[in-house]
Amino acid sequence: MARLFSYVVRYDSGFAPNPFYGYCTLATCKPTIRKAAAINDWIVGTGSANKARNRGTRIVHAMKVTETTDFRSYWGDPRFTRKRPLRRGSRKQSCGDNIYFRSDDDSRWLQMDSFHTNPDGSLRPEHVNRDTGTDRVLISNDYYYFGGEGPHIPAQFRDASRYDLCRKVRQRKRLDDDDWIAEFIGWLRTFGDPGYYGRPLDWVLEDG
Repeated sequence: MARLFSYVVRYDSGFAPNPFYGYCTLATCKPTIRKAAAINDWIVGTGSANKARNRGTRIVHAMKVTETTDFRSYWGDPRFTRKRPLRRGSRKQSCGDNIYFRSDDDSRWLQMDSFHTNPDGSLRPEHVNRDTGTDRVLISNDYYYFGGEGPHIPAQFRDASRYDLCRKVRQRKRLDDDDWIAEFIGWLRTFGDPGYYGRPLDWVLEDG
């Protein structure tokens, strides 16, 4: 059966995960989850309890892994060309996560100007090494992205004696309880069809 991985979304900018253009993708950050998650597993991000963000009891996104790929394939797939960032474009264009490419397996990774480069657009080695250390992208066409406008997580999914979906910062956890996961998915489905439901928190804060 499917497993569920939960973690705290410390920076909700539309970059990781990237919920745009019909797919929710996790191509950067969270190397442990990107390495471990399999098709049909669920990845759930909850809000940060940081005082400036105050989203510690809210859901940010939930994505069912429907496909996985590597960075070179992700870069070359025409479905994801629009996820290549345009830093001078719209907010949606600027937060693209399709940022890694190279000419062959023996070449070094190159990095597009993005949220993971230096401010001047130059390559940022620590991000390159961390991101590409797990050459795997998680892809979902069955996802709910609420961003900074997500609902509070119901009490039945906050029961510490069973499983508290809200993690502490830096924590991540895997759940294998089929009944719990089915109940959680049932709650998600009450929102309607999968898709994009709210703006990233960074946008919400910028817009006031």
